[in-house]
Amino acid sequence: MSTQSDKATAFQALHSQPGCFVIGNAWDAGSARMLAELGFKALATSSGASAKSMGKADGQLTREQVLQHLRDVVGACDLPVSADLENGFGDRPEQVAETFRLAVETGIVGGSVEDGPRESKELYDIGLAAERVAAAREATRPLPFAFHLTARCENFIRGRMDLDDTIRRLQAYERMGADMLFAPGLRTLEQVREVCSAVKLPVNFMEGIPGASFPVAALAEAGVRRVSLATSLYSAAMRAARAAASEVLDKGTFDYIGK
Repeated sequence: MSTQSDKATAFQALHSQPGCFVIGNAWDAGSARMLAELGFKALATSSGASAKSMGKADGQLTREQVLQHLRDVVGACDLPVSADLENGFGDRPEQVAETFRLAVETGIVGGSVEDGPRESKELYDIGLAAERVAAAREATRPLPFAFHLTARCENFIRGRMDLDDTIRRLQAYERMGADMLFAPGLRTLEQVREVCSAVKLPVNFMEGIPGASFPVAALAEAGVRRVSLATSLYSAAMRAARAAASEVLDKGTFDYIGK
């Protein structure tokens, strides 16, 4: 199996190649193995998908539950894994740093940090948010490999449709040592273009919002480097399972078998 350092090198290479690539979001060990077998080159976790797979809402898993989830996903395949570490499980920069140090021990080679508290629509003051990104960077800087840090601006996904503030925040996180920037919930390709043109770092785009999900080619043209799938694969799997179970209960048939 590849070492953590090997995986980190492969992950960095994916972000250096022309165009953009799709990272597969796994919700458990089985889905991680399935995505690897299909040919994805790297995986990410999704806080929403992993929580739902455990019967919880997004943001309700403890840090230890998330760390165990990371161990499961990393252990299920030989691909680089980037972790959704939510807000770092604490408001203070030192709490973020500790979460990243613990997460690296699970075998991940990348991770993201959000700029708002858990279970809240609010965002941190931009100064504190930037300090939290810097803390994650400092916690991973001593590693013997290049850890890929993604800094997220949560404005749009929390109902704050302020593109100017989103760009200001991403630019601040860029200065704090992030490797990739991410503003989940952008609604139009023009917004995506504006973000990509306003920053120097690679940008991640999140698919999964009806009416605001775009083909890879269009995102690449807009300047996106990486496309993530959030909870969309998990949701698709659950819709298929629900339809199959409903057929059994409603019709007493099993036509779903073999489809």
